[in-house]
Amino acid sequence: MDFQLREEQQQFADALRRWVAKDYHHEARRQIIHSASGVSDSAWQTLVELGMTALPVPEAQGGFSGGAVDLWVVMQELGRGLVVEPYFATVWGTQFLQLAGNQAALLEQVASGELKLACALGEQQSRHDLYDIRTSAVRDDAGYCLNGAKSVVIHGAQAGALIVSARDAGAPDGICLFVVPATAAGLQRRDYRTIDGQRAATVELCDVRVPASALLAQGSAAADLLEQAADYGVTLLCAEAVGAMDALFAATLDYLKTRKQFGTAIGSFQALQHRMADMYIHLEQARSMAMLAAARQDGGDAAERRRAVSAAKVRIGQAAKFIGQQAVQLHGGMGVTDELPAAHLFKRLTMIDLTLGDVDHHLQRFAAQPAFAEHA
Repeated sequence: MDFQLREEQQQFADALRRWVAKDYHHEARRQIIHSASGVSDSAWQTLVELGMTALPVPEAQGGFSGGAVDLWVVMQELGRGLVVEPYFATVWGTQFLQLAGNQAALLEQVASGELKLACALGEQQSRHDLYDIRTSAVRDDAGYCLNGAKSVVIHGAQAGALIVSARDAGAPDGICLFVVPATAAGLQRRDYRTIDGQRAATVELCDVRVPASALLAQGSAAADLLEQAADYGVTLLCAEAVGAMDALFAATLDYLKTRKQFGTAIGSFQALQHRMADMYIHLEQARSMAMLAAARQDGGDAAERRRAVSAAKVRIGQAAKFIGQQAVQLHGGMGVTDELPAAHLFKRLTMIDLTLGDVDHHLQRFAAQPAFAEHA
């Protein structure tokens, strides 16, 4: 796929890469991860100043109306730098607000960097099925009463508002989506660090009351919104994975050029050159699929979007596993140490594969699409 960045997209990418190299290098990131909060307020403010929080927001709400391809550029650089700030969670939540409509005030807060978002969708029993929802929503005169628990909510404890999925108690087959303030009475969050250095939370809702205006969508409209926003989230993760794989490939290549054995750089060994060539092929195939998934986000064909997104998640999951394993082996014992970025990159790639559907899940989803049966 021939993919040329526009000038402003390249400027975004260059600005992010310079910032990561200067202020978010490996040692700085380690300090942030091991801090009490696990994130950096100054790093977040830099992202705001660079216009990253305004990028996905419509111009009417103070943003730049950036599309999925624009976000693809940003997420690739954040993946390359292993940035642990709550950017993905906020941008993903922003997509819910945009698709739902009538959320101008919240979008303005996102654009200015005042509001961080998180998506509380998964539950303990649901695994990769976002429609397996036990959290209940009961309608009353004042609005809705929410009860339930959400698992592994990415940056759930850092968010000022959460997108929450629930089942309408009056219509068990009906899905509802709400935007719930993090300060709502009865909402509790247990924050923890995941194996890749990110932050996640278990969110419990005990008689959490929200007004009717908190409802984003319900019924079939909510189900469609959930699927479309989930595909958008997968696309962002695919872009981040490409950036991480790119960095891992570059780190491995540099190591082979400098590590010597028997008086010569091990990168001169033909067997290792072949393995690097295989890694490069996997990387470029993954990059092309991630680009295709981003391009399909801004189109109107839902079937094409589903196929492209699931195909990308499958190919990127496979490539991430191959590149990660090869990189660790080629680094030798150093590949699993905390001191080198290689181990951290592989951990992040592993977590991306498990987020919003792993390889097996998306392979089944892709095969279930009508077009697959037609061409089988």
